Amino acid sequence: MKLSTSDVEYVAKLARLEVTEAEKEKFTAQLNDILLYIDQLNELDTQGVAPMTHAIAVTNAFREDKIEESLGTQKALANAPDARGEFFRVPKVIE
Repeated sequence: MKLSTSDVEYVAKLARLEVTEAEKEKFTAQLNDILLYIDQLNELDTQGVAPMTHAIAVTNAFREDKIEESLGTQKALANAPDARGEFFRVPKVIE
């Protein structure tokens, strides 16, 4: 085992978490399983494998930037529940 219950207690203290004895045992076992799996992964030969940020190819999902006419003040305020002149009128938030 790589971690002990005292390691779990220490991390719980740093995170200001209260853990029971049963939880300490459970977390110790789970964290050790994770670390053993990481050791298995570290045994693989990754020489020549390029690092990647995603498991699948990701392409840019943004639309092309085009200059278009703006909406205009009258159209923007057409459905406003309460407009005053050329502005949206909203409830006061700071007293």
